[in-house]
Amino acid sequence: MSQRNTGVTDQLSTAVQPLPPDECPLPEVLALIGDKWTAQVLLELANGPRRFTQLERAVAGISRRMLTLSLRNLERNGLVTRTVYPDAPPRVEYAVTALTDGVREPLEALASWARNAAPSIAAARRAYGRDG
Repeated sequence: MSQRNTGVTDQLSTAVQPLPPDECPLPEVLALIGDKWTAQVLLELANGPRRFTQLERAVAGISRRMLTLSLRNLERNGLVTRTVYPDAPPRVEYAVTALTDGVREPLEALASWARNAAPSIAAARRAYGRDG
């Protein structure tokens, strides 16, 4: 796999567009951290720096392509750093930045709520399907 995939990078450039200063940044922030994989990646990196393969194993169901997209988007937005060590073969580690510290606690709380609410949500979906 190449170091840089321009097709993936081109997709990232349109992922999150800056808002005018007078508009609320919440939609932009939610687009950044609220996708299917980003919150899980950030929560895993909150436990310390990880290599790509470690992240791939830790985030169940994520593909290499989606992990690459997520990490590049997080790096571009200042939430993750990418460090290349001059080993043979080169070793790359990803880590959260200080900017991520402010969102860690809310993400952990949301993940906890999701685990606790999952059975109730599943039951509501089943009940909704029976009524329709």
